[in-house]
Amino acid sequence: MDTLSKLRAGGLTGSTRLDLRCGLVEFPREILNLADTLEILDLSGNRLSELPDDFARLRKLKILFCSDNDFRHLPAVLGDCPALEMVGFKANRIETVDAGSFPPLLRWLILTDNRIGTLPGSIGRCVRLQKLMLAGNRLERLPEEMAACVNLELIRLSANRFSEFPEWLFELPRLSWLALAGNPWSEISAPEEMLEIAWTELHAEEQLGEGASGVIHRARWKERSVAVKIFKGAMTSDGLPEQEMAACLAAGSHPNLIGVLGKISNHPDGRNGLVMPLVDAGFVNLAGPPDFETCTRDVYAADRRFRLAEVLRKMLALASAARHLHERGIAHGDFYAHNILRNADGECLLGDFGAASFYPPEVDLERIEVRAFGCLFEELLLHVDFEADERDAMAKIWELQGRCVWQVVRERPGFDEIWSCLETIRSKS
Repeated sequence: MDTLSKLRAGGLTGSTRLDLRCGLVEFPREILNLADTLEILDLSGNRLSELPDDFARLRKLKILFCSDNDFRHLPAVLGDCPALEMVGFKANRIETVDAGSFPPLLRWLILTDNRIGTLPGSIGRCVRLQKLMLAGNRLERLPEEMAACVNLELIRLSANRFSEFPEWLFELPRLSWLALAGNPWSEISAPEEMLEIAWTELHAEEQLGEGASGVIHRARWKERSVAVKIFKGAMTSDGLPEQEMAACLAAGSHPNLIGVLGKISNHPDGRNGLVMPLVDAGFVNLAGPPDFETCTRDVYAADRRFRLAEVLRKMLALASAARHLHERGIAHGDFYAHNILRNADGECLLGDFGAASFYPPEVDLERIEVRAFGCLFEELLLHVDFEADERDAMAKIWELQGRCVWQVVRERPGFDEIWSCLETIRSKS
């Protein structure tokens, strides 16, 4: 018996999670019979366009996914859901957002890849909002009331119609991960002199991985093993794949960045792609991505421990990589442990430019990214085992970390100063 049949037969009583992807055109009323227990509801991949007026009967519902449906508006009834914290309506056809559609406990809102032209000022009342995904819409401005969303940490505004951004956006005290590419605001693009590598010169081998923006294969090029990333060409949660490619190309070479050898030309399907050095198999992700509970913070293995010297080495390398990017007017936008590869020797590589943005010199995105660096720094320090004679060094490191996450953006250090402070601490420890 499939899930929908079980639901209608009363066989799912007491369920806390329900996933229904079965071509629904109407909301099954039987879902409301789970009002006393249901916490996670995933209705993605259907043909729904409405939620029932009494949807808020699901009083324990915390997470709702309705991506890849036919909604034209964000349902107002969501604002009546007392426990709802995470709302996902990616890739619908939403044009309007009702002023009353924001639930009181909202932390995470996903409206990527819709047709939204304006947001209501009532979003400013979402004081718990931490993560806001708006890439791929038709927005030209943000409501001034959003300046009150002081807990916002991650915002995706790529691939919209912004010709400018409000000053208060760059002054939000907790903002750390920001994506702005693909707007008229910045017309900077990748260098044209990047080497072009014809698809016929590449011999693709096994698939190594797949992400939101593309598929990565091992390949041979001129008797060399390389990695080839072919972009899917669709909107991702961070923005447009071509913007990611432009940032990768413009970033240039650095020992702690996953570099680029060239861009692919003459792909048989006309797709964009990059040829990159093949990363040694000994490199693994530093941590896992955020989950429903952590929202904006990465997840580490419970037994993960580091030595102080190892953390200092990592942070020096990453500060150097970040300094390199910002000298070129590039904000990474996703400076997270899950986008960093490490090996047993303590070496690390920063990758995934899907949220990267070019920015003009008069805008200081560097000190926004410094807060992301500070969050990563804190996570690593909380997993450090240190000796008694390292207490002074730890105190100095924590003081630096505190400056990186200082709520007044302009008073944070830049990456050049951070690198110098870390190098001084390392040399004396």
